[in-house]
Amino acid sequence: MREPTDPSQGIELCALVESMFSYERIEAEVGDSLFADRLEKIAFNALPGTFRDDMGSHQYDQQPNQIACTRRPRQWSTNGQDANLYGLTPEFGCCTANMHQGWPKLVSSLWMGTGDGGLAAVAYAPSEVEAMVRESVKVHIAEETEYPFRETVRLTVNPATAVSFSLKLRIPGWAKEATVAIDGAPAKSAQSGTYLVITREWRRGDRVEIKFPMQPRISRWERNSVAIERGPLVFSLKMGENWTRLEGDALAPDWEVRPTTPWNYGLVVDPARPATLIKVVEAPIGQYPFSENTAPVELVMKARRVPEWQMVDGSAGPLPESPVKSLSPEEEVTLVPYGAAKLRITAFPEIVQESSSAMRP
Repeated sequence: MREPTDPSQGIELCALVESMFSYERIEAEVGDSLFADRLEKIAFNALPGTFRDDMGSHQYDQQPNQIACTRRPRQWSTNGQDANLYGLTPEFGCCTANMHQGWPKLVSSLWMGTGDGGLAAVAYAPSEVEAMVRESVKVHIAEETEYPFRETVRLTVNPATAVSFSLKLRIPGWAKEATVAIDGAPAKSAQSGTYLVITREWRRGDRVEIKFPMQPRISRWERNSVAIERGPLVFSLKMGENWTRLEGDALAPDWEVRPTTPWNYGLVVDPARPATLIKVVEAPIGQYPFSENTAPVELVMKARRVPEWQMVDGSAGPLPESPVKSLSPEEEVTLVPYGAAKLRITAFPEIVQESSSAMRP
């Protein structure tokens, strides 16, 4: 049995959907932006990461460090050998019914009413909301955005008649330099990890523009490993994937996925200035935002292979303690949003810089 924080451990799809719903209900009751941050992190990463981009097949268990999805015994505590295949009902059928609740419940919780008769933007996505404010005036708000891949959110407020009410905008905890403008004029400063409250008389056509600067940043995981995040997205190594259909004549077959490219990389990072070593490449958003083939945003950075990091029991073995020295040649690797990577490394060893005095033998 591995440690529960090991990124090769698995988590069930049902747990993700139910966690999202729990955070939605908690946020509605307590109004603490922390829970909406957690909601978005699951919704925009782990949820799409456990099914194919068209939702035609899914996993029972997913792994942050997932280097193969094969039919074989693994280190799961109770689940069987089909648990991380992609299919219609791998392992048990509960996730097949539960997975489709994630997105609709998120949509229904993007906007919430406030105790003073106003509206709150709890989570961000392209949407429209129509509600009564002050118990008597109908307001329609259209939200235009490519969040979570882009940093700008535009709101157009259209009340049936001019009305004063509070509009509460969640400023995510990671958005350290967020800005808000109303009809082009800067609003008061936006503090990360809070709701910015704008109380004024709103008239038809008023526009609010929010910018959440999305500089890449580093988070620390198991054994001092590093993960790369940008905005609400976690990024994973882009790997070559070979999909093999099982039960070839089945209408809804299971699939095994094996890597066609190396996975055991450590990242070359600058913890003090992460953005200096990471190139951000944006592309159009296609029919499936979390596409397996064309991601809306990629991160390009330097890495080195860590030869001693090998497969164990069908999964990536325990992470080497970071920082790690590697004599392998430096390479350029591409990271894609976690939700778009069906095979992935998410928690990486940190490679010691040659100039560092902290080199390990």
